[in-house]
Amino acid sequence: MSQDVKEFVKEKAKELLAAHSCCQEAKDAAQNWLDAIGTDKEAEQAKILIAELEEDIMPIDGLIGFAGSEAGAKVFGQEKAKEVLAHAQEIKAAGAKYCDCPACAAAEAILEKKEELL
Repeated sequence: MSQDVKEFVKEKAKELLAAHSCCQEAKDAAQNWLDAIGTDKEAEQAKILIAELEEDIMPIDGLIGFAGSEAGAKVFGQEKAKEVLAHAQEIKAAGAKYCDCPACAAAEAILEKKEELL
């Protein structure tokens, strides 16, 4: 992996750690990878990070379905759920494949470097 790619992924991993919308498992995977950089565990932790992000990233259709559901209204609140739904539909129409919250945006950026990271 080039130094540029490593620096890019390090920055995105730090964004994951700071994202309010990031689950603890993804934060742990990001921190473990950051801690493993330069050690014999780096490749193993990269695989774990990629697997976690592939599991966690929210496809745009999943976000639309959730935001438009009763469960989404309970999580977001009725008005915020409507806003999230409208936003998700708007970004899907513009070509988005995934949610664009801070965690999903960082995950998508890391996953775009998957082949180089592994």
